[in-house]
Amino acid sequence: MRRIMTAPGIELDVIDAGTPGDPVIVLCHGWPESSHSWRHQIGPLADAGWRVLVPDQRGYGASSSPRKVDAYRSDHLSADLVALLDDVGTENATFVGHDWGALVVWDLARFHPDRVADVVNVSVPYTPWPMKPTDMFRAVYGDRFFYMLYFQEVGPVENELEADIDRTLRTILWGGSGEMARAPVDPTELPPLEGTGLLDAWVDSARVPDGLPAWLPARDQARYVEQFSASGFFGPISWYRNLDADWELTKDLPAPPMPCAFIGGSQDMVIAHRMDYVYSMHDMLPDFRGATIIDGAGHWTQQEAPAEFNDALFSSLRALR
Repeated sequence: MRRIMTAPGIELDVIDAGTPGDPVIVLCHGWPESSHSWRHQIGPLADAGWRVLVPDQRGYGASSSPRKVDAYRSDHLSADLVALLDDVGTENATFVGHDWGALVVWDLARFHPDRVADVVNVSVPYTPWPMKPTDMFRAVYGDRFFYMLYFQEVGPVENELEADIDRTLRTILWGGSGEMARAPVDPTELPPLEGTGLLDAWVDSARVPDGLPAWLPARDQARYVEQFSASGFFGPISWYRNLDADWELTKDLPAPPMPCAFIGGSQDMVIAHRMDYVYSMHDMLPDFRGATIIDGAGHWTQQEAPAEFNDALFSSLRALR
C-alpha cells in the first residue's frame, strides 16, 4: 500500500502490484467496500502480467475524506483515477469497477475516453438515467422508503450506520448476498421513508443469520470494520448525494466508445429481476463485447464466487483485446 496525491489535499491509499511496464489495470471498489474487496483478484492479475492498481477511493479507509458533499462528484472521483495513471506514467489502462465503482468507471469513460483502453464493469450495467435520479426515485417510491433517498440528508444515515459498524457491515453484506436473494418488494408495501432506517429496511432483520457468510472470513470482516471505523460513512454516502449533480455533468455526453464487457451474478439484486438492462448494453454501447452471468452469485460478485469471477474476468479481458 502506498500513498498517491491525486488533487490538492487529496491522498489515496493504493495497492500497487505487478511489474512496472506491464499493462495497467485499475480495480475500483463499490459501497460499502474498499480495495480489500479485490483481494482474490490482485495476485492472479499480477501473475498474468498486469500491473494492478487498487485504490481505497476518496472517503474510504485511510484515503482523504473531504467534508464537503460536492467533493464526491463523479468528475472529482474520475480525476482521482486519471491521477493514478499519471503517477505510474501510463497513457491509458483497463478499468474494472464494481457497484459504485462501476458507475464511476462508466462516467470516467465518458469524461476521459482517451485514458480508458477498455472496461469490464461488474453488477451495474451502463444505464443512463432518463431524468434527474432523485425525481425518478420519488416518482416510483413516493413517500415509501428507498435507500438512495434516505441517503440524501446529511446526518441520520451516518448516525445509524456508525452506531455499530460491525453490525452495519454484517447486515448489508448478508442482505446483498446470493444466499439472501429474494424477489423485489412492491413499493407500496415498503415502510414510510420518514422514520425508517437502512438496516431494518435493507433486509428483514430476523432473516440475517448469526455469524458471517462462508465467503467472508472473520479476518476480512475485521478489515472492513477497521477501515470504516477510520473513515466513517460521510464520504462513502456522499457519493449518493451527488447523483443529481453527476447526471447534470454526464447527461449530454456520448456513451463510452471503447470495448466494454460486463460480469454479474444471477442473484444480484441490481440485475436479477431486470436482466433487460444487461442485454440493452448491446444497443447502447458502440463496442460491447458481451456479458457473463455467474450462477448463484449475489451483489458481492468477486468476493462470493472468486474462482468463477476470475475465470469470467480473464475471459472478458481476452475478448477486449
